[in-house]
Amino acid sequence: MKLKEVKQTEIVKIAALISILVNFQRTVFFFKSGKFLIDNFSGTSLRDIIFNLIFFFIFPWLILQFNGNWAYRFLAPKSLKFLVSVFFNLTILIGCIVLFKTLYPPFVGERMPIEEIRFLDFKFSVIFIITFFIARILRLQVNQRQSILENERLKQQNLQNELSALRNQINPHFLFNSLNTLNSLVRDNKEATQFVNKLSFMYRYILQSGDRNMVTIEEELKFLESYSYLIKTRYRERFELQITIGSEHLDKEIPPLALQVLVENAVKHNEISEEHPLKVTIYTEGEFIHVENDIRPRTYEAEGTGNGLLNLQKRYALLGNNQIVISNENDLFCVKLPLNTAK
Repeated sequence: MKLKEVKQTEIVKIAALISILVNFQRTVFFFKSGKFLIDNFSGTSLRDIIFNLIFFFIFPWLILQFNGNWAYRFLAPKSLKFLVSVFFNLTILIGCIVLFKTLYPPFVGERMPIEEIRFLDFKFSVIFIITFFIARILRLQVNQRQSILENERLKQQNLQNELSALRNQINPHFLFNSLNTLNSLVRDNKEATQFVNKLSFMYRYILQSGDRNMVTIEEELKFLESYSYLIKTRYRERFELQITIGSEHLDKEIPPLALQVLVENAVKHNEISEEHPLKVTIYTEGEFIHVENDIRPRTYEAEGTGNGLLNLQKRYALLGNNQIVISNENDLFCVKLPLNTAK
């Protein structure tokens, strides 16, 4: 799920409000309103007001931006993330104080009153604490809104899936009876008979795994063998599927039809010819199962919706597993699927 950011309009409004509030007394004095203010801001000038307004807008903007957005883009363990956050917050605080003291004289044209210099560190610290907590509140609100929207999206998607399932529902007995009838018609043709048997096994597997979130690698490979047989029947020697998976991985689990989706994706989007046969390699490495193929894009648009890989990513996200890893380097397309241990 992509992280949404705190809106810039909210950050700018809050930073502007803080700047105005911090410089309210100074601005009022500039228009000569009140003896108390005259006594406490005797050196106030238009440049002084402009400098303070700008600086006390930029400072809270940086704190809000970092703690509301930038800090959450950094992917790291919590302990390291905390240390990085502390470091950058202190850097912004100390850096802004030093810059303020350094830039004030040349911009305003006079030295800062000694009373204000003594009070400056305290003022920056108070503003930092206030804006830091405001940033955290804004971040929590964004996360809450994003969670609500994601839950609604998942509900809509589940309803759509149920509707699609109802629309596509057919009587399994009718299909199997039809396949058996077809098998009897082609019983003298060994290749056709085997093709029908593989197709029948595939459909039975799809039905049986329809109510399961995960299947073992061993089960998935049996299904993939039947699927690859159908592909080889069409492409003959122009298609090759190489599988290298040790027995120690056969009890690991992946979502049903995950490997079939990746093999189908390779067949759909790559040229398969005598000059350029397609080879798909499946192997395990660490806690991932790799599916690789050379990239040779078709010269014409492939058939299908193009959502197979996207749907597989969503299935992994819904199951709460680690995300799949997709790489496209050196003319080699590779998808890594996380493995779970069957319980």
